Amino acid sequence: MFNRRKFLQSSLLSSIGLTLGKKIFANERPYPVIKNNPIVISTWDAGLAANKDAWKILGSGGRALDAVEAGVMVTESEQSCCVGLGANPDRDGFVTLDASIMDENFNCGSVAFLERIKHPISVARRVMEKTPHVMLVGSGAQEFAVAEGFPLEEEKLSDDAEKNYKEWLKKSEYKPIINIENKKSSAFAPAKVNGEWNHDTIGMVAMDAQGNLSGSCTTSGMGFKMRGRLGDSPIIGAGLFVDNEVGAVTATGQGEDVIRICGSHTVIEFMRQGLSPEEACKKTVERIMKIKGEAAKQIQVAFIALNKKGQVGAYAIQKGFSYALKTNKEEKMVSAKSVLNGSDKW
Repeated sequence: MFNRRKFLQSSLLSSIGLTLGKKIFANERPYPVIKNNPIVISTWDAGLAANKDAWKILGSGGRALDAVEAGVMVTESEQSCCVGLGANPDRDGFVTLDASIMDENFNCGSVAFLERIKHPISVARRVMEKTPHVMLVGSGAQEFAVAEGFPLEEEKLSDDAEKNYKEWLKKSEYKPIINIENKKSSAFAPAKVNGEWNHDTIGMVAMDAQGNLSGSCTTSGMGFKMRGRLGDSPIIGAGLFVDNEVGAVTATGQGEDVIRICGSHTVIEFMRQGLSPEEACKKTVERIMKIKGEAAKQIQVAFIALNKKGQVGAYAIQKGFSYALKTNKEEKMVSAKSVLNGSDKW
């Protein structure tokens, strides 16, 4: 029987629950907003130059979204066998580019299989801001870019890419090379840019002075890939993901295996559970390795992550991966930890 005493007890418990509920919802952000602490990180040594241009915006109080676009445009502009139109072509001799960008409000845009456009990252941003879509591909992406005023560049391989392609045609074997940016003796290693060896992907994530996060990723994909091949870089949740309450993540390496587990989103979810950026990247890399088994020894995948506290971290399958970091106090390359360190065991 529901008497007056039970009614009062029930009312008291309801009040306590309501109060606790309000506190929970009031504190549902995993981390507090950090102000006046801009930071940018990006993959590989190409990130040093990219971070400098990103910092021109971040250091003056600008928006993280503008910074991550401007930063990777530096790498896209380099006429080398890495990112951009100077990159190694697919096996049919054509350069195809992919890019994605994402802001603090879950707005995102990407382009894939884009040809003859110098800055795919800027086209991806236009897709985000001017269309109802997230991704445009192929001729449709190119038509949109031209309509938006992007010039259609000459269809011509860079000198280094042409040399590499002719060498590749002798055997026509598709064999991705781990940490190719360090393989200076390889016939298929990319050219030097400003004295540094570069990779075929650059990913960047940043936090601005307002505590907001954004990220970008741009690539030419794997050199001598099958015509039409698409990696993780333009896929939101795989090559790039941003959750402004948790953090921002981007990936590099063999895209097919990043796609299998929605890699960047997976890192975000581990951080949401309370793991540090490094720990979250490590657990995600280990998940890929569990799926791949022995085949994991033949590939490279790495993630870089930035959380809402302004903490950064990275992890890779193979040793040799590094990322560029810039804040108002430091500017440096950081060597990431890896599961495999030259041994056959993990």
